[in-house]
Amino acid sequence: MGCIPNKNRSVPKATNHSNNIPQSSEKNKEEFKIDQGVFIGRRKGNIKDKYIIGNKLGSGAFGFVRVGTHKTTGQKRAIKTIQKESITKDMKEHSQFFNEVDILIKADHPNIVKLYEWYEDEKYYHLVTEFVSGGELFDFIIKSRMLSEPIAAHFMKQILSAVAYCHANSIVHRDLKPENLLLEKDSADSLLKIIDFGTSKMFDTGSKMTQKYGTAYYIAPEVLRRDYTEKCDVWSCGVILYILLSGKPPFYGRTDREILERVQRGQYSMEDQEWGRVSIQAKNLIKKMLQMNPSSRISSQDALKDEWITTNTLNSFRESDVQTETLTNLKAFRTEQKLQHAVLTFISSQLISKEEAVLTFISSQLISKEEAKKLAENFKRLDKNGDGKLSREELMEAYKSQMGYEAAVEEVEKIMQQVDSNNSGFIDYSEFLMASAQKDILLSKTNLDNAFKAFDADGSGKISATELKELFGTGNHGNEPMWDSLIKEVDQNGDGEIDLSEFKEMMMKLIAQQ
Repeated sequence: MGCIPNKNRSVPKATNHSNNIPQSSEKNKEEFKIDQGVFIGRRKGNIKDKYIIGNKLGSGAFGFVRVGTHKTTGQKRAIKTIQKESITKDMKEHSQFFNEVDILIKADHPNIVKLYEWYEDEKYYHLVTEFVSGGELFDFIIKSRMLSEPIAAHFMKQILSAVAYCHANSIVHRDLKPENLLLEKDSADSLLKIIDFGTSKMFDTGSKMTQKYGTAYYIAPEVLRRDYTEKCDVWSCGVILYILLSGKPPFYGRTDREILERVQRGQYSMEDQEWGRVSIQAKNLIKKMLQMNPSSRISSQDALKDEWITTNTLNSFRESDVQTETLTNLKAFRTEQKLQHAVLTFISSQLISKEEAVLTFISSQLISKEEAKKLAENFKRLDKNGDGKLSREELMEAYKSQMGYEAAVEEVEKIMQQVDSNNSGFIDYSEFLMASAQKDILLSKTNLDNAFKAFDADGSGKISATELKELFGTGNHGNEPMWDSLIKEVDQNGDGEIDLSEFKEMMMKLIAQQ
């Protein structure tokens, strides 16, 4: 095993010199789509075999959340445990649980909590997600009382980015509130994550929803009328922004009934003393978000581009701040074989969490914490419109200043062909981190061993065409020869399967290319 090519290997495949990408790779890319969600599956057995279960973080009507430590990687994760009996009695709650799982599998955004896997045993369901340690935005507001406009805009941009991403992907949250917004750290410059998609729903564009969900202070008036669209989330965002800037809710009362009556009237004030220091632009955005008529209410996408948001977050997202090393790694990313790409996707999405993939490299190179923070934020700086994915145009903006327009066009096209593994037409968040992180960190012995075990579903010590088909079958409708050809690209001894040595040699070639 190693980086030296096997002497018995066949003649290298023909290459398309116009873009320096192997023709077989281009052909497979059309047939074989890789998505990080394919690795988020239901696990059978005892969750304690894989995790050390720690302290309880919180509890609710149907279960509780505890911290868990992954026995192999040592990562802390949050484990949301739901009693099966409590939700199977109510089909509505039962369907909502599986709906939450489906939505979290699809979601790939820096401001949405990541689902790693979920377990089912005789009594419980367990959702294993990112562990976010900075506490609730609600607690941060209480401690800070009123936030400055730049700090409030910093948090609102992240919230609106995630909400706009959800709406663009036909997902409505329906219970946005500061308690469901967690911070990576107890700090004004923290990364924010939206959690608890238990009341979320996939919606059809133009259709109305009728089920009543939400929390008194934040619920939109049209939800109370049981006739609403995804813009109910925008109303909730408007309430959150009002609280960030004033320290109190726009609709308040001694009881939920009093609060809901005021919500239905939609009357609120920005005349109190604390509003004297708030800009007209901030007040105008709140008014746009708290429009009683949903058709007149600003969309999440337009709110994200509002003058108040862009002005107050401009200094944090200068193009010149994007580190050259990240752009260089992204440009240099090449995988000749689709299995190499699939393994990197698994490692970056399952074995190393999104931010840890970047910060692991940082700590290994003894770079300062400030530089680590900058590298972790590069995705957001490149993502000019904040929609949670990188377009060709956004990549062009970054690269044309380095190499000129014509060279940037060619380079960006290469990046799209190599990195956009699910053929979405964009570079998703997981794809970006997979491609821009250092490969010698991702491809550690432990990560490769664990990735091999995941692909070797039956534990035989070899990966077969059948196992690949079962793993990637959803969304990949290729015929049997396609799966066999993927095996043959790696199978050096000709036994029709991939053993651990062949698997590792395939992946180590990526380091040799750097």
